[in-house]
Amino acid sequence: MVKKSYILVCGGSACEASKADAIYESFKKVLEDEGLKNDVQVVKTGCFGFCEKGPIVKILPEEEFYVEVKPEDADEIVHETIIKGRPVQRLLYKDKDLKVDPKADKFDMSKIGFYQKQFRIVLRNCGFIDPENIDEYIARDGYQALEKAITQLGPDGIINEVKTSGLRGRGGAGFPTWIKWNTTKGVSAPQKYVVCNADEGDPGAYMDRSTLEGDPHSVLEAMTIAGYCVGASKGIIYIRAEYPLAIKRLEVAMAQSREYGLLGDDILGTGFNFDIEIRLGAGAFVCGEETALLRSIEGNRGMPTPKPPFPAVEGLWHCPTVINNVETYANIPVIVLKGGEWFKSIGTEKSPGTKVFALTGKINNSGLVEVPMGTTLREIIYDIGGGIRNGKAFKAVQTGGPSGGVITTENLDTGIDFDALARIGSMMGSGGMIVMSEEDCIVDVVKFYMTFCVDESCGKCSPCRIGTRKLLDYLTKISNGNGTMEDLDKMTEIGMAMKKAALCGLGQTAANPVLSTMRYFKDEYIQHVQDKKCVAGKCINLIRYEIDPSKCIGCTLCSKRCPAGAITGEKKMAHKIDQAKCVKCGECYKGCKFGAISKI
Repeated sequence: MVKKSYILVCGGSACEASKADAIYESFKKVLEDEGLKNDVQVVKTGCFGFCEKGPIVKILPEEEFYVEVKPEDADEIVHETIIKGRPVQRLLYKDKDLKVDPKADKFDMSKIGFYQKQFRIVLRNCGFIDPENIDEYIARDGYQALEKAITQLGPDGIINEVKTSGLRGRGGAGFPTWIKWNTTKGVSAPQKYVVCNADEGDPGAYMDRSTLEGDPHSVLEAMTIAGYCVGASKGIIYIRAEYPLAIKRLEVAMAQSREYGLLGDDILGTGFNFDIEIRLGAGAFVCGEETALLRSIEGNRGMPTPKPPFPAVEGLWHCPTVINNVETYANIPVIVLKGGEWFKSIGTEKSPGTKVFALTGKINNSGLVEVPMGTTLREIIYDIGGGIRNGKAFKAVQTGGPSGGVITTENLDTGIDFDALARIGSMMGSGGMIVMSEEDCIVDVVKFYMTFCVDESCGKCSPCRIGTRKLLDYLTKISNGNGTMEDLDKMTEIGMAMKKAALCGLGQTAANPVLSTMRYFKDEYIQHVQDKKCVAGKCINLIRYEIDPSKCIGCTLCSKRCPAGAITGEKKMAHKIDQAKCVKCGECYKGCKFGAISKI
């Protein structure tokens, strides 16, 4: 039944953590109390993408876009917007650059700077539909691609459309999707598998999780199309157990699809059988590598195996296996429905389509963004991301997570695609994008990534097992003020050796943060080594706090805040810091109201 109004409440993980569920329930209660529950429907959607301003509530058909909503705001929104037809001004999104037409009947969300340069294919339904309602997915052309694939295109036609589209795997390597599918299709075997890699483990990355939370049916439909194309009857979604909301919504979607005859036996009455199950991972980063992931599904320790044979020929339980990540699959229904030529018209010649990024770090508008390939870093960081927080200067952006590299100011106008990023020493990766400001220390950031790589290395090959540990040891030595120029040369040598000798792609790229920062920020490394200084103030052992006697009035506040008893002095007399006792906590610096303490 069509309602007079709809209240869309963001139900992604980030907003759920900010009481989105309580907001949803508050709206339902207010509507019931006002006798409006038959006229107005509350819908819990997936992520709107604009995480910085969540929880988000959108009202239809008025198109009011409310940000940072709290459960207690539900009553005011219902009475003002639903009943009286007036916006709640204090909750409306406000953007100094937002050009709003005062004569327009409805607010156009696409005018918001965060959304203006986005083009949504993968995230097309996130924030628009109830992910736990298959009818809403079908209303937005859901499962039409599956019907077209089975009744019109056939396996060869599907391969042709995917090949024409130029779709490359969005898991990081950028391998042409059609080649994987065509290889598995051409292998004769009694059993084949279609596997979805949802083991998203990069720090700061949540693209796949949000896609599954907001639009699980798109992945189920794509995997079913892949199964029909290559002759597989079984599909497996490998997802980390830390994603409970995505798992729940997948389970609901799978049950609905089976009920509608879109999954299971005799799909669409064509005699084609294909079903999907979920396997939970324990959160090992190495299981993002496809052979390690397959070993984990088999019940073994997640460790990569040498290739060939490639999974497309001999994968899960030695059977031919198609394996792609969530974002890759989410593109498939649109490609099949609209055609490969349409998809290829978006993006760049060698990297068609769009890419989803988790934009985080020292950025004003953090969130989930989807842009055409070829969009520049400057556009993403400044036009979509709103620039650097607190007016600080941009320093670098890390793409590709622990396997990627840093990109500096000189490359801000680089158009993002697989090849362009590789040329400047980084990589696309799965889509994490962490922005750094002048307040960040490169040595400290790289040490964080290397600590992650040491913890997550499976240990199977010595270049990764030993190489990551040695790099971390050198970085720790440098950040403690004990580094030498020879250490910098050794780090480069080790990093290059890892790229050539490590067993899998993760080990081969683990040194990228070191190598790329040595390329662009070697002066900062040298400053740590020779001058024993960390200008960003992040390397504790290189920080020195001093009191200016001409400014100190002897209020004693600093000495009271000092946990180590390193500050001495009489009342109304200038104080001193005993550097031997100072633990570099910064409490004195933060507490001084007279600017008498400086951080050197």
